[in-house]
Amino acid sequence: MKVFAKLGWFIKQERKNYIFGILILLLVALIDLLPPQIIGRVIDGISFNTLTGKTLLIYLIILFLAAVLTYVFRYYWRIMIFGASMRLGKILRERLYHKYTSMSPSFFQERRTGDLMAHATNDIRAVQNTAGGGVLTIADSLMSGGAVLITMAITVDWRLTLIVMIPLPIMIILTSYYGKLLNRGFKKAQAAFSQLNDKTQESIAGIKVTKTFGYEKDDQADFKQLSDDVVYKNLKVSKIDALFDPTIMSVIGVSYFLAIFFGARMVIQDDITIGQLVTFTTYLGMMVWPLLALGLFFNIVQRGHASYERINEITNVQNDVDTEVKTDMIPEGDIHVDIQSFKFPNDDNVALHDIHFTIEKGTTLGIVGRTGSGKSAIIRLLLREFDTKEADEIIYGRHPLSYFDIRHLRAQFGYVPQDHFLFSTSIRNNIAFSDPTIDDDIIHNASNISYIHQDILSFPEGYDTVVGERGVSLSGGQKQRISIARALIMNPPVLILDDSLSAVDAETEEHILENMQNVRQGKTNIITAHRMSAVSHADMIIVMDEGTIIERGTHHELMNFKGWYYDTYQSQALHEKIASSLDELAKGDDNDGTKS
Repeated sequence: MKVFAKLGWFIKQERKNYIFGILILLLVALIDLLPPQIIGRVIDGISFNTLTGKTLLIYLIILFLAAVLTYVFRYYWRIMIFGASMRLGKILRERLYHKYTSMSPSFFQERRTGDLMAHATNDIRAVQNTAGGGVLTIADSLMSGGAVLITMAITVDWRLTLIVMIPLPIMIILTSYYGKLLNRGFKKAQAAFSQLNDKTQESIAGIKVTKTFGYEKDDQADFKQLSDDVVYKNLKVSKIDALFDPTIMSVIGVSYFLAIFFGARMVIQDDITIGQLVTFTTYLGMMVWPLLALGLFFNIVQRGHASYERINEITNVQNDVDTEVKTDMIPEGDIHVDIQSFKFPNDDNVALHDIHFTIEKGTTLGIVGRTGSGKSAIIRLLLREFDTKEADEIIYGRHPLSYFDIRHLRAQFGYVPQDHFLFSTSIRNNIAFSDPTIDDDIIHNASNISYIHQDILSFPEGYDTVVGERGVSLSGGQKQRISIARALIMNPPVLILDDSLSAVDAETEEHILENMQNVRQGKTNIITAHRMSAVSHADMIIVMDEGTIIERGTHHELMNFKGWYYDTYQSQALHEKIASSLDELAKGDDNDGTKS
């Protein structure tokens, strides 16, 4: 019953529906008491030769009206009780979705996608069933069972009623024990289902890699093992669940035996009539559903309790990023970074230290360095995916980042990440993601700037081409350029390209950067890259290594300094020159072969 206490906020919210629904259930329970009484009176009328045609007709009319009222009332209690449970499912889904979309990346690093999906599907369904089927079964079993027992005691014999109730405490003890076992078993079953969800999502997302490495059989074996585990744990739950019905039916069987044995003696002793005994046994048959419903109630509630606890574990997780709104001011101006030390949550290693620089409004900052040097960590702090230890370590304009509404802050940034995510929709919709109503001319202009327009036109359906989930039908370079066009369409005050040109060739990179310089004059740009050519035009370049800045300056200044930047730039330039020469030689050989 703990789950109902935890759902008290919702029951209070829907109290009118629940109250009216339960009252209608009570009316149905009372109406259901009429047929056994009429059956008993007809039998006694026949036995004592007192039944007339008029009396029988009245009884039939009463039964007909009872059937009609039962039909109408059952329709309305379903609307009220199950309608309320549907609304609970809607509220919980919205809460979970809001939680998922508002959490920092560390939340998703600690939890797998399949598990989060299981919370939003199976767990919510179990809680919803508790608020619907659970309320129905407990209300119906208590009211129907209580009404039947009271009517048996009043209209037949209270002593016989007490006798048939003797086995009931045994049933209550056993079903309560089964319920505890169900709760533990269902938690394990749900956890196993979450793992299977994780595996399925991961396998589908990585199907290309799996096929490339010929790992299909091993992947299928892993899936089978997890699937078998889900079946095994659900079977354990089902075995416990299967104990309810035989236990309840055994109790009912014992009660039937007691009713017939002692009831027959009462008939012989003229304490009750045959019609009353028939009425009593009919009522006893009506006790089957309330008792079965009681067993079903334990099943539903234990599942719902386990699932609600799992959902609460997620919704109670605190966000690493402080999202409290302190002002509605729109951030504007220079960005000052003064980070003494920063560690990612649950990581003892220092990711950044002694980072000091200023990005003046309207300038371009280039950030270069080895893989893992801290380039992306700076970007993630600017976007407030994580917060620095001290609020004033990053200042935008005149205020710390945490001073602004996080939505207003992030709206200032057009971000193109390393991992390009495209939705399973048309190219046009992917580019116009921030404003689906935007004119096609603006979309085409952004595509021209990112040097993807001609590629799109070459597709059979042009901008209406559906790219497939995560852009699976496109090359890496095409996905990068569509992502750049999507960011450009926003015309953001600050554009961040986080190693977003790594999959394009040097010539395409040069065209894109030249186009961006022309259209983004007076706006701030931040470019992280492994290729020095991508940042050579920047107003300032910082070189990262092991989480700190080891060099800074313009391209000309860094080349004169002859440090890491100089060595890397020269090495990459030589590599590109050799690659270009080899291409020309290959083309020359092809031409000679064609002539000969």
